[in-house]
Amino acid sequence: MDLSGGMAGWTDWDGAAFVVGRSLGIFDESVTFTQVKGVFWTDKPLGNALHEVLLQLVAAGVLERREEPEDEQFRWSGR
Repeated sequence: MDLSGGMAGWTDWDGAAFVVGRSLGIFDESVTFTQVKGVFWTDKPLGNALHEVLLQLVAAGVLERREEPEDEQFRWSGR
């Protein structure tokens, strides 16, 4: 999966982490988000690491981040 295409619009953090995981080959294309959502919705090393990747991509200017009161979203920066 191409990261820029999968992150073209604002995406909730867990969906964005799933896209990153797919682009890295961690999740096969046959795997759906609902099959692995527990990785993101619980305190697990893989989910935590993928969230950290998102934050580092923001720091590098690759992604943009916005935080709403109960929501964290990411999208491709396009810079």
